Amino acid sequence: MLTVHRTHRAKIHNHSQVADSLDRHGWAASKLWNVANYHSRTVWEETGKIPDHGDLKDELKTHSKYDGLHSQSSQRVLEELAEAFNSWYSSDDPRDDPPGYRKENYYDSEGRRVHEEHPRSTVTWKQNGIRHDTNNDRVRLSKGANHKEYPRAREYILVEYETRPGVTVENLQQVRAVYDSAMERWELHLVCTDEVETPNAPGTETAGIDLGICNFAAVAYSTDDADLYPGNRLKQDGYYFPKEIAKCDDSSGERATRLHHKWSERRTHFFHSLAKHIVQRCVKKGVGRINIGDLEGVREDEDGESKNWGRHGNLDLHGWAFDRFGSILAYKAKVEGIEVVEVSERDTSRICCVCGRKDDSQRVERGLYVCEMCDAAFNADVNGAENIRLNTNTKSNSESPPGLGGDRSTGWLAQPGVYLHDLSRGFQPRREVVDCKP
Repeated sequence: MLTVHRTHRAKIHNHSQVADSLDRHGWAASKLWNVANYHSRTVWEETGKIPDHGDLKDELKTHSKYDGLHSQSSQRVLEELAEAFNSWYSSDDPRDDPPGYRKENYYDSEGRRVHEEHPRSTVTWKQNGIRHDTNNDRVRLSKGANHKEYPRAREYILVEYETRPGVTVENLQQVRAVYDSAMERWELHLVCTDEVETPNAPGTETAGIDLGICNFAAVAYSTDDADLYPGNRLKQDGYYFPKEIAKCDDSSGERATRLHHKWSERRTHFFHSLAKHIVQRCVKKGVGRINIGDLEGVREDEDGESKNWGRHGNLDLHGWAFDRFGSILAYKAKVEGIEVVEVSERDTSRICCVCGRKDDSQRVERGLYVCEMCDAAFNADVNGAENIRLNTNTKSNSESPPGLGGDRSTGWLAQPGVYLHDLSRGFQPRREVVDCKP
């Protein structure tokens, strides 16, 4: 059996009755974030170390802002801040900034600050703060002590919700209240667990995936065909959203926060759509194992220094979330009984998958690979994917790459199928997407 987590978005029926309470808790989450952020920066300046979520909980559990939420909800805010600091601290992109404060200042005509406002942050309730009425589609969310008439009273927010047709909410583990600034209303994200029986593998074939930037993924199958998934959508968003965020007067203000959120949602949607499409294709082709290139250290050169690919190249490289996509792919593949294995990617882009010749000069252009030994000419990314498919060297055994692809025909290497991402329909063949454009 496999435990899976599913998140269902739900509309709040009695929004007018619960909006004020949700507002107060959303503001309380922002205030606690700011207090913890200030404490983290102070500790960092004094000691050179950033406190982790355990240190933050120990230090702030007696703070008045901690009581603005249920204890587990407050803990989640501190965990999110610690995760944000760790992500920033471990980033090798000099353009990244540490987590900002969640507030927006307002000034009068003379430049004096009149007041500040806190955005409505997402609030997460875990199991101890939830009581779920499955018969009436209602959920009780525990209030923070600061919002109760008596601190120890069992007061709660009773929310009536509606999910899309066909969705049954069972085994509720978390409830997230998320404020939609565009719609000016709250919605619920209901996180449920489900036990599913892991099926047998669809077959015994192996597929290989080569991750890249121009083509985000190239997939080679053992059935003499391959697929390309261009990353145009990700690159367009990667150029557009940072520019729009830079235009904002306040990098932590409401508009900047909304842009960050939209950018993240579009990227997540792309990854899930791509992983789903690849897994579906593998099921049809009887694939029981997916080899994916191990890209650990791809942002560093042989000396451990950050690679410099130029202004636009660095933007692409540091926004390349291959590890996140790999996790999503492994999860979706496991549900179908398919194993995902990380294998060595060493020299897979420089070796001819047909004859095994290794030569740096064979990749004559970004998308073209020409072998002087066997006169084969084919797509360079598909060549890398085929070498990865043939590779049996895992992370712990990465001495030498494969080479010979056997007696298979080579036409598919030059003309792989191309799938483009459509926001409403997911990945579709390139001809269908182009034909649908006005």
